[in-house]
Amino acid sequence: YIVGRAKDVIIRGGLNVYSADIESVLYQHPAVREAAVVGVEHKVLGEDVVAFVVLNEPAAATPDELIVFCREHLADYSTPRRIHLMDELPRNATGKVVKRELVEPAG
Repeated sequence: YIVGRAKDVIIRGGLNVYSADIESVLYQHPAVREAAVVGVEHKVLGEDVVAFVVLNEPAAATPDELIVFCREHLADYSTPRRIHLMDELPRNATGKVVKRELVEPAG
């Protein structure tokens, strides 16, 4: 039984990870204004967890600090492996975050 959209389920190593659960934890961090979590292709695990975050203030937190925060509140398989800080999240005309436009930077 899936609540929400099936595409918001990340399957990492055979385990279901719900992006909304991770986003909820990220929103608990005082430095986070917005967060979006997506699954990205992984050769071994199927998908890996990656978060895109907009901070309340520039340099209010680092990606590593946010990952540590997530580790304290989530199972290891749900913790984002990478967090990218952004100025804003892509949105459609109605203001909804367009997750398919979230792409990891090369490198």
